[in-house]
Amino acid sequence: VQLQASGGGLVQAGGSLRLSCAASGSILSFMIMGWYRQAPGKQRDLVAHFTSGGSINYADSAKGRFTISRDNANNTVYLQMDKLEPEDTAVYYCHAVTLLLRHLWGQGTQVTVSS
Repeated sequence: VQLQASGGGLVQAGGSLRLSCAASGSILSFMIMGWYRQAPGKQRDLVAHFTSGGSINYADSAKGRFTISRDNANNTVYLQMDKLEPEDTAVYYCHAVTLLLRHLWGQGTQVTVSS
């Protein structure tokens, strides 16, 4: 299964973007699916993800501004990002963990927020 991320771009502070992650197979087979991000010179950090138990986890920096959602029929997970800040500038990666505990990564999509 492959993950294809899209939707990044350049936006002004306070603006919004929606990222999409399309899987080549059923996302119902994933134990975890969501988004990480990596800013220049920093480690890759969790933004938000779904777990197979139905819970959603958000990074503190994403709470109240970002919303993760899923479309099981189209095997796609979305990340709606509102009230974007320059600190949100990063490459955003789609991530999933399979039932066999294999980690899958999408190719990354650049998000740049100008002040």
